[in-house]
Amino acid sequence: MSKKSIDNTKEILENIGIKNAKVSLNLSPKKLADIAIKKGQAKLTSTGAINVNTGEFTGRSPLDRFIVKDKITENTVWWGEINIPFNENQFDKLYKKIVNYLSKKEIYVREAYACADPKYRINIRVINEYAWSNMFAYNMFLRPNKNETFTEDWTIINAPGFMANAEVDGTRQHNFAILNFTKKTILIGGTAYTGEIKKSIFSALNFILPYKHNVLAMHCSANIGKDGDTAIFFGLSGTGKTTLSADKNRNLIGDDEHGWYKNTVFNFEGGCYAKCIDLSKEKEPEIFDAIKEGALLENISFFKNSNTPNYSDDKITQNTRVSYPIDHIKNIATPSIGKNPKNIFFLTADAFGVLPPVSKLNKGQAMYHFISGYTAKVAGTEAGVTEPQTTFSACFGAPFMPLHPTKYAEILGEKINQSNANVWLINTGWSGGSYGIGKRISLKHTRAMITSILKNELNNVEFEKHNIFGLHMPKSCPKVPSNILNPRNTWKNKKAYDIKANKLANSFIENFKQFIDQANKEIKEAAPKPNS
Repeated sequence: MSKKSIDNTKEILENIGIKNAKVSLNLSPKKLADIAIKKGQAKLTSTGAINVNTGEFTGRSPLDRFIVKDKITENTVWWGEINIPFNENQFDKLYKKIVNYLSKKEIYVREAYACADPKYRINIRVINEYAWSNMFAYNMFLRPNKNETFTEDWTIINAPGFMANAEVDGTRQHNFAILNFTKKTILIGGTAYTGEIKKSIFSALNFILPYKHNVLAMHCSANIGKDGDTAIFFGLSGTGKTTLSADKNRNLIGDDEHGWYKNTVFNFEGGCYAKCIDLSKEKEPEIFDAIKEGALLENISFFKNSNTPNYSDDKITQNTRVSYPIDHIKNIATPSIGKNPKNIFFLTADAFGVLPPVSKLNKGQAMYHFISGYTAKVAGTEAGVTEPQTTFSACFGAPFMPLHPTKYAEILGEKINQSNANVWLINTGWSGGSYGIGKRISLKHTRAMITSILKNELNNVEFEKHNIFGLHMPKSCPKVPSNILNPRNTWKNKKAYDIKANKLANSFIENFKQFIDQANKEIKEAAPKPNS
């Protein structure tokens, strides 16, 4: 990096309040890894990747994510438990404290951008206290050409070592992530969990793109076939989003964050941030092989007396992670852009055994299930959970959605109309009974269903309608036993199925009450209709 670039960056930092800092600009992942190791903050693993411990926080802290309430956001953001308002004046005071904290320190600056479609590109200057946090920014954001002139649109200031005083600073506790849409600045402090960096920009895009450009911002993975057909996969944790979108016969557009505008689906990111718990080459070969030099592991344990990662060990956290540039995967789309999706998959792990393994949704149902974002917690995963529990996350990513969920759903409806995309609900959960009685639907069968859809093999089969949820269930599917396609047929006790199905339908209806005042007629009419 030229002395001119460094001097220019120092001047920019001085102007925003960071004085007399020792600045490292756009260092390579190798240099950043070496610095982290030298400082004792990281360990080199047998894979060539480095591993760090993020300390107190090993995941996001949703209750400590704030949005500054001002002229831009006051009447546009859906305020509540997810989008928590923060005072403008308190933001300014906290900002001054953080830049003073970073002054005279050694800091790491990254010039990057989000959105693979150049029409929506936003340039991001990331300022990190730690070298390995800057390595994460390199991995996860898109990387500009070395010779292009860079001017930031947004600035992220990331200071894990800075602890807020909640009573004085207006935070809930010492950690925070605060978005300011007027100043286009994000403050992150008191937590070293790198996911806060990635998700802060995702939250910003989820406001900017739909509100200003009518672009649908999506928490989903996407891939593209050899004939140019795009598929997108929505799903909460544990539903199989990463597994099912990884297909050796299709190229990955991206694994987590995308935009959809007219005839284009584009990745927001330049990398992947994958869970590592119980990772193996057999189960997830693409992720396993991507963990090499340039990858950043978080909170991994090692086999005794070695630097070999033990992916099955969860003594630090279940949420072990790895970040790596997307080109660590072989079959990727270049650039990370596809055409209109032909098929949209909503993945749910229904632990009640109620929903069919595959069903087709009309537009109203697609919007309704998109807003609902349903899956289920399995018994035994948390203390006190003795039977499956419903989990709803609006738009399959509620913690990152600043606007009212119906806004995203209505844009989705427009896109479905324009593209004639097919929307499918895929249950990767249980069949023949609830968890503990029935069996998990075979991954082999789920893959066969998705493959058949992508090959247009369900276009001309006969469908039947679910009597409560109104979903259209195919009566046959290649390489899948026909008897499992209607979930009621898999239960020995049909009356017990009906009771459970009515109970789940009522859970959907109860959850939807929070959205109903802004939902249109088509969405409302798509609600399940439990039997009295």
